[in-house]
Amino acid sequence: MSGLLLVDDRPNSFTRYAVRHRAEELVLLRFEEARDDLPAGHLRDTAQLPAFWVRSDVPLTEEARRYRDWIARQPVRPVHFCNPSEPRQHIAQRFAGLVGLPHLTTEQVRWVRDKAAMKDKFRALGLRTAAYRRVSVAEDVTDFAAEHGWPVVLKPVDSFACLDTYLLRGPADLRQVDLAARHFMVEEHLGGTEWEACALIHRGEVLDVWPSAMPCRPLDIVEGAMNANISVGSGPGPRCDVAGLVRQVVTGMDIDHGYLHMEFFETDDAVYAGEVGVRLAGCEITANHGHAYGFDVFGATLDVYTGRRPRLDYGVRRCVGDLLLPLPDSGRVLAITSPEELLRMPGVIKAVVRMAPGDRVTARRASHNASGFVHVEGATVAEVEERMRNVLEHFRIDIAAVPEPSTASP
Repeated sequence: MSGLLLVDDRPNSFTRYAVRHRAEELVLLRFEEARDDLPAGHLRDTAQLPAFWVRSDVPLTEEARRYRDWIARQPVRPVHFCNPSEPRQHIAQRFAGLVGLPHLTTEQVRWVRDKAAMKDKFRALGLRTAAYRRVSVAEDVTDFAAEHGWPVVLKPVDSFACLDTYLLRGPADLRQVDLAARHFMVEEHLGGTEWEACALIHRGEVLDVWPSAMPCRPLDIVEGAMNANISVGSGPGPRCDVAGLVRQVVTGMDIDHGYLHMEFFETDDAVYAGEVGVRLAGCEITANHGHAYGFDVFGATLDVYTGRRPRLDYGVRRCVGDLLLPLPDSGRVLAITSPEELLRMPGVIKAVVRMAPGDRVTARRASHNASGFVHVEGATVAEVEERMRNVLEHFRIDIAAVPEPSTASP
């Protein structure tokens, strides 16, 4: 039986859907370096599926040969490939190429992972972007700011989820960053409104585009602002031609198929391309679109990754957003609002709480740091945002600090 080789480096709603609905088509591709991100419960829930583990201390070409020997003995023989993981793009796409599956080229991976190369490509396609520069020492940043003004945004060229990404308001803020630790770039801070757009692509054709509003920008989110995305299925959305913008990127990057997630800015007089990824959107953004347009978005996504053209039969049209529930500290959970309580709040249509009293938790400075999430519906973005703020007012999580074990000798 032909099937789909699906990268599985952390549990997510898309993988859970695929396991429930397309298990007979799936072979999982896992990486030893990401083993700690796969909880025991997830491994149990997927134990019935064939899974190939790529070892981290062996050349990838050798692992590809081992995979070909291994897959020859499996009941499912993948002829399609899907990588929903942002940080695994380089190794996953290269592995797919080595075993003869559809994949992004090395150049395409660079366009969607190296944020400086990405901006170069946007400009080559005729799109505006924020001014930027690759940097390696503090003077590079201050020279850039002298030309473009403070604040500036400092980020690793291969970051995701705002990891190691900072809004610098002046030279003193550089003290919090080790510029030698990663390859960094600096870019001007744009005003206006930041939007997202997701799209499905089949044989080079953009089937549809779904815009999302962000009540708070990601760099504000990692500093404690509301963490939410709202699919605009009804009511006012971006002013620009979002579908045309996405088609320009898809055509220019020669993307054949898959799920595309993009961020862009609208100012009073211009549109600026921000970033693009050829993989599923983070958090629960993809699920938002299914709720907002009334269709099976995960099934449609699996279709384009397995060579099928999905039928986008939409139902109800509304705005639906995912609100990530706070995880403010690390320690042991003493109390947390239950899903049942959350579902009684206005507009909440789904609630997932990932932790319970007694659990030990670790907070991180990342845009996906959360104790769970809710999906909230409304007629407009403004109504959804108001209902989300009501949820945050009533949500409670109490965490007690856990002392670090002593390293002193007895």
